[in-house]
Amino acid sequence: MTKAELIEAVSEKLTFLNKKQTERVVNCMLENIKQSLVSNDKVEIRGFGSFTVRNRNTRDGRNPLTGDKVHVPPKRVPFFRAGKELKKMVDAAGEKTEQTQS
Repeated sequence: MTKAELIEAVSEKLTFLNKKQTERVVNCMLENIKQSLVSNDKVEIRGFGSFTVRNRNTRDGRNPLTGDKVHVPPKRVPFFRAGKELKKMVDAAGEKTEQTQS
């Protein structure tokens, strides 16, 4: 699902908002998540999951084109961990598709 598809789906469910308003709501929500992560705050959405920032250490890597060693500096990366309810829903949906394929 793309951002545009998400906006469309939310707009269909929240009929009291037009598409432009829905887009602003989705953008505002995503911007708040981004700003929280930049501030190193955890974003927890119960039943869905949590967004955190993880630190990656310095490491030596390889350039895939040349094979040369390259130094990869330390960095902070966003990380998402799915909540229990989301994991159960995804797992149950996978079981249903496996049963229909059999």
